[in-house]
Amino acid sequence: MRRIQFFISGSALGLLLLAAAGNPGPALAQPAVTQQAAPVPAIPGFWDPRRRPERPDTSRITVIRFLTETDYPPFNYAGADGNPTGFNIDLARAICDELKISCTIQMRRFDTLVPALSENRGDALIASISVTPETRKVLDFTDPYYRVPARFVVRRDAAAADLRPELLEGKKVAVVAGSAHEAYLKALFTEVELKPYPTPDAAREALRRGDVDMHFGDAISLSFWINGTDSGGCCAFSGGPFFDSHFFGEGVGVAVRRGNDTLRQAFNWALFRLWEKGRFTDLWLRYFPVSPF
Repeated sequence: MRRIQFFISGSALGLLLLAAAGNPGPALAQPAVTQQAAPVPAIPGFWDPRRRPERPDTSRITVIRFLTETDYPPFNYAGADGNPTGFNIDLARAICDELKISCTIQMRRFDTLVPALSENRGDALIASISVTPETRKVLDFTDPYYRVPARFVVRRDAAAADLRPELLEGKKVAVVAGSAHEAYLKALFTEVELKPYPTPDAAREALRRGDVDMHFGDAISLSFWINGTDSGGCCAFSGGPFFDSHFFGEGVGVAVRRGNDTLRQAFNWALFRLWEKGRFTDLWLRYFPVSPF
């Protein structure tokens, strides 16, 4: 059981067409004006506006005790002051604000989270835990609020949109050894030359140095790296995202103890409301200015 990688739907845009009625008489020809539409960032959107969750009775819940992990930036980690910070932390606080229920957030090692929840030392886990058949055996989850696709990253002077397997023959691709990304390329990109590395940092550094042509990995952590100082501005995404739940999981949700339907449904209601109000989008763009999608 670990964190995740998976599918995302972007928000839809509507175009408003304006018609103007002129005075009687022949119409004057007007030069065509072409406007370049600004790129629309892709935001996770798992919520169907036609399917509005109902808020359960939460009158007996006086406080929600969230548990999270200590070191998984930008999602959850200890800030400079030692307090929890990150996307998941801000989302937990927004959920509590929407529910009008007080909450606490405690950081723990990842391997202690599920036991602590089982022993009633917390009420919910918000730590980017993958929704898998294995985790469903011990936890109940909200609807997913993000998924992590896989993507290729290349040096900026080599970006290419077309990444069909047959066009990548002989390319050296850095992957993390034993990862789902390595397994995916072995299954579907059989012509590439895989270069396994022990850690994501090592794989990214190999690309930055030019030891490999590409790196294939977790798009969200890669977007964080691309936009940060460690990359030195070397690299960029190439081609589109890859979604395959068999390799990259079903998504990430807030986890609760099995059978705690009241809290799970309350979280679903709050997540929908945050998305509906645009607060989820604002939060996402704050942490991921470089779209992983």
